[in-house]
Amino acid sequence: MKHRLPFLLIVLAVIGVVVWFCHSQPGKTETAHLVLHGNVDIREVNLGFRVSGRVTEVLRDEGSPVAPGEAIARLDAAPYKQELAQAEADLAVAQANLQHLASGYRREEIAQARAQVNQIAAVLENSRSTAERTRRLLEKNASSQQAYDDARTAVATAEKQLDFAKASLDLMLSGYRAEDIAKARAQVARAAAALEVARIRLSDTTLAAPSSGTIMTRVLEPGAIVQAGATVFTLSLDKPVWLRAYVNEPDLGKIHPGMSVEILTDSRPGKPYKGTVGHISPRAEFTPKTVQTEHLRATLVYRIRVTVENPDNMLRQGMPVTIRAVLPLSPK
Repeated sequence: MKHRLPFLLIVLAVIGVVVWFCHSQPGKTETAHLVLHGNVDIREVNLGFRVSGRVTEVLRDEGSPVAPGEAIARLDAAPYKQELAQAEADLAVAQANLQHLASGYRREEIAQARAQVNQIAAVLENSRSTAERTRRLLEKNASSQQAYDDARTAVATAEKQLDFAKASLDLMLSGYRAEDIAKARAQVARAAAALEVARIRLSDTTLAAPSSGTIMTRVLEPGAIVQAGATVFTLSLDKPVWLRAYVNEPDLGKIHPGMSVEILTDSRPGKPYKGTVGHISPRAEFTPKTVQTEHLRATLVYRIRVTVENPDNMLRQGMPVTIRAVLPLSPK
């Protein structure tokens, strides 16, 4: 016994030195874990048609998985096809009118106006000759004053008609006014916009999934009359999968956006998911009173959002999860 006592003292001394050495080394750090609790927060979206009408097909049921862009319901498209045909016809009319104005008058119309000018010019020349003969006869008392006055009136009338015919010819040669052409061009643009709206309304008779997910609720059946915006399906989105958790006020400084965490669930023990801390709420979710004592400040919690990097179909809406973050301790 006397020989074993010094040996035990030596062993204890060595252990003490080792422990002191490990704790006294500068720059050495230890790690700890911050454990938070929360729930899976999968986003849901209510899907509906942007136009009203009668439902003809409901292509998916509750629990059905859907892919992005997949058709899941349809409305009767006949009224919207008629709207599209009418819009196409209106656009064709507007384009034809613009082409008519931009091209100006036809060569045949211009030739007809020029011939009319020549005809009236010939009538004016004949009227002038008649008036001159009548004046000479009047000087010889071989004609009446009334005949001479009638001849002069015919000359004046022919001159007015010639001026009008020349103005009409000049108008045809100049083409239509720029204002009329601009108005016609604007009518074409309006008709084109109406056509595009008709195409969009026709395409909106097919309801497509905005992203991958699972149908949670099927609200309507074929034959139902729906208004624009009425819910047809409720879709649970596959991505992103978020977690909603809460951190106590004293631990708020231990986490930051972009921090990597592990996510544990009861359904996958020992197989954690990977996640990243995203948004951290700047406002406390629970404040007992305006002025907090040091004791009550510990009950303040702040909501955080964690994005799951490798989700699968085992994560369900509202599932409780445990979030574990590795925290480096300050150097000894």
